[in-house]
Amino acid sequence: MPVDILLTVLATSVIQSIFGVGVLLFGTPILLLLGYDYVNALGVLLPVSIAISALQFVRHYEDVDIKFYKNVVVYSIPLVVLFLTVVTAVKVNISLVVGPLLIFVALKNFLPAIDRALQSVVRFEKLYLMAMGLVHGVSNLGGSMLTVIIYSKHYPKDKTRVTAAASYATVASCQLATLLLLGSDFTVSFADKVTFVQMAVVMFLLTEEMLYNGINNEKYSKIFAMFLFASGILLITKSL
Repeated sequence: MPVDILLTVLATSVIQSIFGVGVLLFGTPILLLLGYDYVNALGVLLPVSIAISALQFVRHYEDVDIKFYKNVVVYSIPLVVLFLTVVTAVKVNISLVVGPLLIFVALKNFLPAIDRALQSVVRFEKLYLMAMGLVHGVSNLGGSMLTVIIYSKHYPKDKTRVTAAASYATVASCQLATLLLLGSDFTVSFADKVTFVQMAVVMFLLTEEMLYNGINNEKYSKIFAMFLFASGILLITKSL
C-alpha cells in the first residue's frame, strides 16, 4: 500500500469531516506533487470523498438546502462531466484565479464591503454554479468555489456542512462514473482503494466525536473563514 497516499487520505479526511470538502481540494494537488497523474489521483480520492460525504448526509440530511442542491445538479454537474472528459488529455492550471478568490471571501467577516460585494456576486447563483462546474471539471478545485457560495449564505454549521456534503457527493459520484465509462486506467489496486475508504471512515468518526461536535456555530464560522484563507494561500503557492 502506498504510504504517501494513505497519509494524504488521513489528513484530508479530517478536513472534509469538519467542513464538508477537503479530500479533493487538498488531496488532488498533494498527489499531483507526489508524482501521481490526474486520473489516478481522482481514482483514489473520489471514493474517499463520496464515503465521507455520504456519512455526513446521513447524519443531518434534514438540514440540506434542497433548492441549492438542485441548482448544483442542474447547472454544475453537466459542465463537470463535459470538462472532465476533456481534461483527461489536457492540463489546466487555474489555481492563481481560485486562490485569491478564497482569500477575498475569507475576509468578509472583517470587512463589510467584502461581504456586500460577495452577496452581489452570488446573487447570480446559476452562472456561478456553471463556472464552478467548469473549474471542478478541469482541476478538481471546484470544492473551493462551493465553500465560497455556501459560506456566503450564513447557514448554521450543520446546514453548511451537509449542504456542501450532499452537493460534493453527487458531483464526485458523477466524476467517478465518467472515469469508469471512459475506461480510465487506474494503477492503484482496488484492494488499496477499499482500505483508503475504510481509514477515511474511521477518521470521520473520530473527528466527529473529538472535534466537530464541540464547535458551536460562531466558532465554526470563524474556523471556516480560516479554512478558506488557508486554501487560498495553498493554491497560490502551488501554482507559483
